[in-house]
Amino acid sequence: MKDGARFLLPYQPLETLDDWLALGGGDGLRAAQRLGRDGTIDELRASGLRGRGGGGFPTGAKWAGVAGGRGTHRYVVANAAEGEPGTFKDRRLMRDNPYQLIEGVAIAAFAIGATEAFIGLKASFTTEIDRLERALTEMTAAGIAGNIAISIVPGPEEYLLGEEKALLEVIEGKDPLPRLLPPYLHGLFSTAPQMGWIPAPREAGHPEPHESNPTLVNNAETLSNVPWILARGPEWFRTMGTPSSPGTLVATVVGDVARPVVTEVEMGTRLSALLNGPAGGPLPDRTWKAVFSGVANPVVDPSRFDLPMTYEDFAAHGTGLGAAGFIVYDDSACMVNVARVFSQFLAVESCGQCPPCKLGSAEITDRLERIEGGTGTDDDITTIGSWLGKVTDGARCYLATEEREVVSSILRCYPEEFAEHLESGRCPRPRDLLVPKVVDLEDGRVTYDESQARKRPDWTYAPA
Repeated sequence: MKDGARFLLPYQPLETLDDWLALGGGDGLRAAQRLGRDGTIDELRASGLRGRGGGGFPTGAKWAGVAGGRGTHRYVVANAAEGEPGTFKDRRLMRDNPYQLIEGVAIAAFAIGATEAFIGLKASFTTEIDRLERALTEMTAAGIAGNIAISIVPGPEEYLLGEEKALLEVIEGKDPLPRLLPPYLHGLFSTAPQMGWIPAPREAGHPEPHESNPTLVNNAETLSNVPWILARGPEWFRTMGTPSSPGTLVATVVGDVARPVVTEVEMGTRLSALLNGPAGGPLPDRTWKAVFSGVANPVVDPSRFDLPMTYEDFAAHGTGLGAAGFIVYDDSACMVNVARVFSQFLAVESCGQCPPCKLGSAEITDRLERIEGGTGTDDDITTIGSWLGKVTDGARCYLATEEREVVSSILRCYPEEFAEHLESGRCPRPRDLLVPKVVDLEDGRVTYDESQARKRPDWTYAPA
């Protein structure tokens, strides 16, 4: 990384508003107010900032779309729910510098003309909630939190809380069940129907009976970049990264590495440099077998470990950068076991609104468990393949696609391991694996959520 390129992750956590002001806190919001709404969005467009939550969508274009959407009321939501296995970057950002996130939310609200803003995260993130609440109180008192109310909304533990449409439901006081339409078409507190035609009373202040309340949802890391870009300019931001993926990336690495880590690197840094550098390389006498970007993208096998960490490079090689939460497995891991663990996580977390997703992921998990346990047959492979072809039918969110992409990629890249199980009737690499849902990551030590293994498909938990 170029000297000085690290900015999102401070070398020491910022403890007070004065610490933030010393780094230029407030400059981004003042720049936005000077530029005006259109000028602020133009600066974001020019910077090339892309969404850091997994999709990589151009941030300026997203803001412009919401700002130009039909509706009297607009809202901003910071998605800090971070339920993707293998990730801890948003929590690290909120612990180390909550001020930049709040200022980013305030700038976004100004730019799109929002009437209110929300930061959504899990109620279990108690440290992060405390840091955000204290920072928001300080910034509000100092007059640098914008001119609208910003609320912190704690939500449930479910994986789908991080899905933007489900997050809106939780902010409205409902369960995290993804709604049908995206936030820019059906935003917060909207009376517009999503399916069919359901009469509803006119919203106060709206000239028409039904309007969408366009809502901007951005990941916490995305919004944390915004104050820096407005204060220093898009040209500064583009001195880092690549032309198509500029800036830096806050990456998490867990699993079979010497040092689990959250670190900031330039976009375009090679995956191998991240794994062998900040993550410390493989464990003694081991070689790496597979890397996953969360449970949302196809596996990266050793032949592709040199990939530059950009959205376009990962896509060109048939996978995705996601939220840059990398789960690493070495040669002691059984890939049938990995497939079953990932599939089980997705099957349990599926909400059940789309039957092919809930039923299909559960059936795939059952068949993988049979193969892993040594009782599988060729029919199990056939059934898995059949379900992978239709598990996404009618899906409201991306979870079913994750099931299809992750499991099919493991089958495709490691067929010999499935053959070993079918032929020998046993697992050649027995090892207990947990889904790497991170609870904490400090000083090279990672803690996983062991209760996830007891979670049932109805989102209750079996007794410990």
